[in-house]
Amino acid sequence: MKKKPRIVILGAGYAGIMTASRLTKAGMHHEADITLVNKHNYHYQTTWLHEPAAGTLHHDKTRMKIENVIDTNKVNFVKGAVKTIDREGKKVLLENGELEYDYLVVGLGSVPETFGIPGVQEHAFAIRSVNSVRLIREHIEYKFASYNNEDEKHDEYLTFVVAGAGFTGIEFVGELSERVPELCEEYDIDRDKVRIVSVEAAPTALPGFDEELVEYAMNLLESRGVEFKINTPIKEVTENGVLLDDGEEIKSHTVVWTTGVRGNPIIENSGFEAMRGRVKVEKDLRAPDHDDVFIIGDCSLIINEEINRPYPPTAQIAIQQAYTCAGNLKHLVTGKGEMEAFEPDIKGTVASLGGKEAIGLVGSKKVYGGSASAVKKMIDNRYLFMLGGMPLVLKKGKLNIF
Repeated sequence: MKKKPRIVILGAGYAGIMTASRLTKAGMHHEADITLVNKHNYHYQTTWLHEPAAGTLHHDKTRMKIENVIDTNKVNFVKGAVKTIDREGKKVLLENGELEYDYLVVGLGSVPETFGIPGVQEHAFAIRSVNSVRLIREHIEYKFASYNNEDEKHDEYLTFVVAGAGFTGIEFVGELSERVPELCEEYDIDRDKVRIVSVEAAPTALPGFDEELVEYAMNLLESRGVEFKINTPIKEVTENGVLLDDGEEIKSHTVVWTTGVRGNPIIENSGFEAMRGRVKVEKDLRAPDHDDVFIIGDCSLIINEEINRPYPPTAQIAIQQAYTCAGNLKHLVTGKGEMEAFEPDIKGTVASLGGKEAIGLVGSKKVYGGSASAVKKMIDNRYLFMLGGMPLVLKKGKLNIF
């Protein structure tokens, strides 16, 4: 009897879990042994993490057990951390064993990009996982709770520095600016005592966004008390706050680092040629010179030919890559159909600003305020529907759209 080929998928983020889902929907479990490897037994919505970090959404709302969204009778789920990929031996080494593969899908996600700035690893928080955002929320609440319990008032307890005014940074600042009035009331603190400072090295907040939309976002957030320091690189993060390039020091016990990401270090450690941990993949999403390895999600680098710059690593692109990857795996295993080239189809980009506010570009149309917020929630719900149908939308979705 002919042995089934082994497909191993590393990572259950947007790219990995959607690839597993598409393969089972295509009946590929009859043709191949499919294994999904993930560090945790749950998949989580990375694009929602700014909300539990600020405390405006419970962290459990962002995560779902893998066994509840993937049929584990059709996909073998292995809970384990990947150490390295042995490309020659066609093996994946885990902390608790190893797996052999015929076809490998690498969707191991990203890690925060520190740009070599001293003190980031030691003193800054990162919005990167369920555990990291739970820590941020609890830390913020602890600082509020501590402020009035000490005779000497420490302003740095109530000063929150968010490094990076890109997508994640602005979304987190939006949620935090919504949460602060509640925390002030709960802990008997004057709102004027609290500072939220958004620091960005680039010449504008939300680089790449339309100017009008950026202005709307900044005006709204400033009306909630957010201070912006644009075109201001951070020189160092210390245990007492941040030192800016211009010599200013902002004293703070809470620095949240959101300046962008790089691909998972496992990529470079396994010998793949990469730029900031991302592999410039072939048109069919395979790694150069590796017919058996697909790299998708934040670990892959796709060039936007129009502007000759990489597409930003987004959930939207990761999900679309999963569809192409699953189709190409089906062709390789069954010989049916043909290999497809991946073409991103950017339907729009929407950034939430906390509460019922957001900004975005849907097609060529600019959307603001409540209507943009409704679009954002519909996008979130659509992903849940694609993954687990209406039951998952009802269980985890954002149903208060307006």
